[in-house]
Amino acid sequence: MDKKRRDELVIKYAPLVKNIVERIACKVPAYIADREDLINVGIIGLIAAIGKFDETRNVQFETYARYRIRGAVLDELRARDWIPRSTRTKNAKLVDAFSLLQKQFGRPPDDEEVSAYLGVSLESYYEMLDDAKGVTLLSSEDLPPDYCEKHGSYEIMEGIDRGNPLALLAKNELKNILKQSIDSLPEKERLVLSLYYYEEMTMKEIGIILKLTESRVCQLHSKAILRLRGELHESNL
Repeated sequence: MDKKRRDELVIKYAPLVKNIVERIACKVPAYIADREDLINVGIIGLIAAIGKFDETRNVQFETYARYRIRGAVLDELRARDWIPRSTRTKNAKLVDAFSLLQKQFGRPPDDEEVSAYLGVSLESYYEMLDDAKGVTLLSSEDLPPDYCEKHGSYEIMEGIDRGNPLALLAKNELKNILKQSIDSLPEKERLVLSLYYYEEMTMKEIGIILKLTESRVCQLHSKAILRLRGELHESNL
């Protein structure tokens, strides 16, 4: 491919890079990497996608580019290993709290109940949710041993790497568990998931629709995913 054609594609798909970065950036503290920095990394991923795209395969370029752009940004963030152990510990405590209280009450616990269970103030609880947004929300560690090998690693890992837990609904063993969990989520959390994963809106755009701050939308997203992770941990597939 000549340079002119490559430059045309970079310009055409630059908005896609910005959209992907916006969707990731709300989970990353500004001091780790600002959005312009991440956009530059995403552009590098786009250029790599242009160079390596195989037109003979039955895959649309935009789908392939989206995968490569997001992968480049996540690889950059992983390389910086910026999530402290204390944050991962807090995240695990939140998952356990949501899971235990869900079983105890037979419904999703509210913020006051979770903070009381953890023995922290509401303010501290919200700070824990803010910290949790930066932790990988779904990874291969959330799945049962040998699950990927048993059911086809490419499709599963693609869904995981795209950061979309709802993509795993296609897998029969997880379908019922996740569907029931999503259906039982509080309305706003369920709506945030729908707009974020199905409509592919940014947290800022969702905030405008729901008349909430971007930070509040991120908290709702974190709570929803933490609840889903709790359900995955409790399942024996």
